[in-house]
Amino acid sequence: MPAMPVQTLSPISLEAEWERIETLGQCLAAARQNQPVGDALLKRLELLNHQVSRLRGGAGPWQRLPIDELSGLEMDVLACVLAIEAAPRLGWLFHALQPGIAQPYPTPALIQALFALQGEETAALRHALSAEGSLRRRRLIQAKNTEPFEPIKPAPGVTDKLQGWPGCDDAPPGAYRVDLKVGWDDLVLAQGRARMLREYLLWIRHRETVVDRWGGGITGGPLALFAGPSGTGKTFAAAILANELGWPLYRVDLGRLVSKYIGQTEKNLNRLFDAAHERPLILQFDEADSLMSKRGEVKEARDRYANMEVSHLLARVESHRGPCILTTNLREHLDKAFSRRFQMVVEFPRPDAEARALLWRRLLPPRAPVAREVDPDFLARSVNLTGGSIRNAALHAAYLAADEDRAIGLEHVAIAVWRELAKDGQQAALGDLGPLARHLPPWVSADLESRRG
Repeated sequence: MPAMPVQTLSPISLEAEWERIETLGQCLAAARQNQPVGDALLKRLELLNHQVSRLRGGAGPWQRLPIDELSGLEMDVLACVLAIEAAPRLGWLFHALQPGIAQPYPTPALIQALFALQGEETAALRHALSAEGSLRRRRLIQAKNTEPFEPIKPAPGVTDKLQGWPGCDDAPPGAYRVDLKVGWDDLVLAQGRARMLREYLLWIRHRETVVDRWGGGITGGPLALFAGPSGTGKTFAAAILANELGWPLYRVDLGRLVSKYIGQTEKNLNRLFDAAHERPLILQFDEADSLMSKRGEVKEARDRYANMEVSHLLARVESHRGPCILTTNLREHLDKAFSRRFQMVVEFPRPDAEARALLWRRLLPPRAPVAREVDPDFLARSVNLTGGSIRNAALHAAYLAADEDRAIGLEHVAIAVWRELAKDGQQAALGDLGPLARHLPPWVSADLESRRG
C-alpha cells in the first residue's frame, strides 16, 4: 500500500484528527491482508498522534463541545464517529473495513479493531458507548445499544458545532425556533419568581448528579408551567433559560399537531418527541390548556379519544428526557392530573407600577432622543400595560418620532398606547389612558365621535 507523504498540520486544524483515523484504517486494512505496515505509515501515525494530542489539549475546535473530563478513549471514539460527517472520504474506508454494514458509521467492533483494544480497554469501550457513559449523557453520540455491529452516529448538530458551521435549523416536527438574544438583566420579574426560574435550571444541570450518582427518582422533563396573562414575559423567560444553557428554544405549534382524525394527534406527538429525544434543546408548548384541558365526561367516541390524546401526551412528557415548558393564560383550565407532574410552576402576573416604569426605561430605544416630558414613572401610573404591550408601544412611539425627525414626546407615546389598547378588538375609551389621554392629538377625539355617529 503506497504511503502518503508526511505533512505538518496546524494544531488548530481538525484535519489531523481525520487523517489519524484514516491512517489507523490503513494500518488495519494492511494487517487484515497479512501485509506489513511500512515505516513511513508508522512514522506518519506517530506524527499525527502528537498533533492530535496538542489539538485536544489546546483552545481549538474541540472546545466548542462539552468534552471536559472525557477520557482519551472517549475522545478517540468521538473523533471516529464524527469523522464520517466531517471527512466523508472516510465513509468508503469504513465500508471496506466493516463489510455487510449498510451504513458508513463505525460500529463498536470497528472501533475496537482500529485502536487495537484488548482486555480492560474493551470493557472501557463498552462503558463509553453505554447510556451511562459521558458521550451519550452529554448528547455527543447516538447509540441504540452496545451491540458489536450496531453503527454509532453523532448526535444531531454536533458535527456542525465542532466544525463551526452554521448548520441548518433541525427543528422537531411541529415546532419552530425562537431566537431571542436576552439575559437575566433583561428580565423584569419579582425576585422570588426569578429565583424559581434559576431553580428550574438546577433540574437540568444537576440531573446527572441527583439521578445517576445519588440514585434519585427519575422524572420526565423537567417540566415547568409558566402561567399568566399574555405579554407578561413567559416566552421571554423561556428564551433566557435556553440562552443560559446555550441551547435552542423551540416553540411547539399545537395547531400543527392536533388533528381531527382519530389517532393522528398521537402520531404527531410521537414524531415531535422522537426528534427531540436526547437533544440539547427546550420545547415550549404555548396555550397548553387547548390540549391539556380538563378531561370531561365521555358521552361519545370522540370524547374518549380526546381523553386518550391527553393521556398520551402525559406519558410522552414523562418519558421525554429534556426540558419542556408549558405556557397558559388559563391555568384553571388545566387538568389537575397534569398539574401534579410539573417540577416547577411559575406565575407571571401583570407588572405593578414600579415594574412598568422599569420596563418603559428599558424598552424605549436607548439611543433615541427622548423629550424630558416623557417620564417612565408617569407612563407607568397612567396605563396598566403588560411588558409585551409596553415593548410594542415604545417602538411604535419611536417610529412616529422618527417620521417627524423629532425626539420621542408624550404625544407619540399616547398615540402608540392608544393603538396598543385597540388591539384586543374592543373599543378603547379615552379614560383608559388615564392622564396620558390629554396628550392625544385632536384627531383621536374626532375619530371617536365619527365612530359613535
